[in-house]
Amino acid sequence: MRELRITAVEVLAVRGRRPPRPSGPVQRQSKPLNRYDEHRPPQREPAAPSVESDSAESDWAESLYLRIGTNGDADGFYGPIDPEAAWPITNKLAGFLIGMDPLAGTIVWDKLQRSDRHARHGYLKMAISAVDNALWDLRGKVFDAPVWQLLGGPARPRIPAYASTLGTSLEPEAVTEHARQVAAEGFAGQKWFLANGPGDGPAGLELDIEVAERVRAAVGPSAMVMFDAFMGWDLAYATAFARAVEHLRPAWLEEPFPSSHLVSFAELHRRTVVPLSAGEHLYDRAEVLSFLRDGSLGVLQTDPEWCGGVTELVRICALAEPFGVPVIPHGHGLHAALHVIASQSPDVCPLAEYLLRHMPVRHHFEASPPTPVAGHFDLPAEPGFGIELDAAKIDRQGTWPLRD
Repeated sequence: MRELRITAVEVLAVRGRRPPRPSGPVQRQSKPLNRYDEHRPPQREPAAPSVESDSAESDWAESLYLRIGTNGDADGFYGPIDPEAAWPITNKLAGFLIGMDPLAGTIVWDKLQRSDRHARHGYLKMAISAVDNALWDLRGKVFDAPVWQLLGGPARPRIPAYASTLGTSLEPEAVTEHARQVAAEGFAGQKWFLANGPGDGPAGLELDIEVAERVRAAVGPSAMVMFDAFMGWDLAYATAFARAVEHLRPAWLEEPFPSSHLVSFAELHRRTVVPLSAGEHLYDRAEVLSFLRDGSLGVLQTDPEWCGGVTELVRICALAEPFGVPVIPHGHGLHAALHVIASQSPDVCPLAEYLLRHMPVRHHFEASPPTPVAGHFDLPAEPGFGIELDAAKIDRQGTWPLRD
């Protein structure tokens, strides 16, 4: 085999008409910043569209993909990547990567991690994740195999998914209708994102409890239901909510606190029988290990586009397995997550997450976006990740940033 070397690193921007927005209002979500009155929208009022929800007022949408070229026939391609990762890739990592062996993934990863004192977290870690994922795609093309096969899979012919309802209206009738609809589509479970927090007081707590009760009533006593607070609560609020909904038997309560509040996770775990989950904001094995040793998490949710790519997510799976804590990767990084899940035992990675309102928009420019059918994903069969762009949806493309 010819000795491969990285010869080019490029962030590709693709732009085209924005896909139709999901119907219905964009409901507000509990967030850490809501603790301040001026940053907390009124209760029961739909939130304004946000950049994060990809619902800006422009008629145009833009997505970014990473391409890593070599002196051989194969290149690595991964995305969409977050804009926050594009600048570090272009300005800090690209030159460093030139000349490296793209098949030596573990060594490339380690060098990138050591290349900057801030590489363990934040935007630079997102950039390293994108590079790692693109190199896995490249290796799949070199060896003519999907990434899940390189990782040792498959564990099963299809991957079950649960549905995340982020952005769905929390008006009572809408909750009931949508919860029943999701259940009928064959998903293994559904997760709802609560809107209130400590700054909303007892009235906000009652509204959050009401959402939980409506979801459970809509789907029946045995369906899997989960709730997400997105780091927006304190211990008192979380304790009151958890105790009020214990009889509803949620599969988990997600991120009631920021991941830095390990003591609060431990204390809430002591106070309630509701399982707790976190992980999308844990960025390496060391952070994960603290939560595993503490025993406060029932589910781990690290994200392969934020924690260091496929390479680190597989390591985290191996770390979590002896603790008996399943890894259900955060649904933001769907391409990488699906391949890792397919390579792991169902005990280690039982489910995938699918964000109903966000993923169709996020993967709009792809020819075959990852889409569940009857609540399940078919295993990708193409070499690497098999990501191809749909030229019919693209009006303009070029090296990021595109100049108007």
